Amino acid sequence: MARVVVLGGAHIDRRATISGATVHGASNPGSWREEAGGGGFNAARGLAHLGHNVAMVSVRGGDHAGETVSLAMEAAGIDDMAQVFLDRATPSYTAVLERDGNLTIAVADMDLYDHFVYRQLSRKSIRKAIAGSDLILCDANLPADTLRALAGLADANGKPLAAIAISPPKVERLSQAFASLSTLFLNAAEATVLCGKTTSADQWPQQLRALGISRAAISRGKDPVIGFDETGAFRIATPLIEAVVDVTGAGDTLAAGTLHAMMNGEDFRSALRYGIASAGLAVQAAEAAPSELSAEKIVAALKSVPQPEPFS
Repeated sequence: MARVVVLGGAHIDRRATISGATVHGASNPGSWREEAGGGGFNAARGLAHLGHNVAMVSVRGGDHAGETVSLAMEAAGIDDMAQVFLDRATPSYTAVLERDGNLTIAVADMDLYDHFVYRQLSRKSIRKAIAGSDLILCDANLPADTLRALAGLADANGKPLAAIAISPPKVERLSQAFASLSTLFLNAAEATVLCGKTTSADQWPQQLRALGISRAAISRGKDPVIGFDETGAFRIATPLIEAVVDVTGAGDTLAAGTLHAMMNGEDFRSALRYGIASAGLAVQAAEAAPSELSAEKIVAALKSVPQPEPFS
């Protein structure tokens, strides 16, 4: 299997699920759970579950939450290359979900990622890991200067660099790395930020290409995923999922599944179907990166994912 280096978010996810009809401005009955998460880490776990050799570079605090993240990396078989700031708190993501698993609101306490400065990329261990990798994956939790420097390092080593956009406020951090990206994974809200509110979905591929992005997958919840590469634009309908448990991490798992298939020789269109099947498994699990994710289960789920259709 491939050697993958992931640079980005690895923090604590706290998720509350409302058990009844949501009443805004009031106390709602529900349940609460906490686990290690983060866009980069969710994708890293997905790739590790699928058999790849994964190393993760991140930052965290010297607190109990940081220890939870460390133990989760060890459990997933991921090589932990984090820098630990002993006097700071580990970043966290706190979400409130409707009873159908969809997001109501979330709060991201991510200030520590600003300390993942580009000079960290000069660490010998990181440069050695990148030089020996088959793929580099990053997320937009990292500062813009670090993402730009990472793109330069990937180019200098001749390594493919993929990215996860993370959120509408953060996606523009990737702008100076767009030309170096092999694949960008984003959602409709992030595409709207890049393309403008007046741009319709059928114009997104053209607008994103104009920004220097050569290949992308745009997820849109239950609506078809839009993809484009050098062969053109297309869309793939998402299968009906009757029992959605939690949508957290679905986009990260889509990225992991797609990249896994591409590293196994599939073209982007075929690989994105694989990613959609992976995301379908993720939303049916309570975990953001389901531990039961496997090639066998994805192949079974793939039967319900339609073939790509032209999109224009």
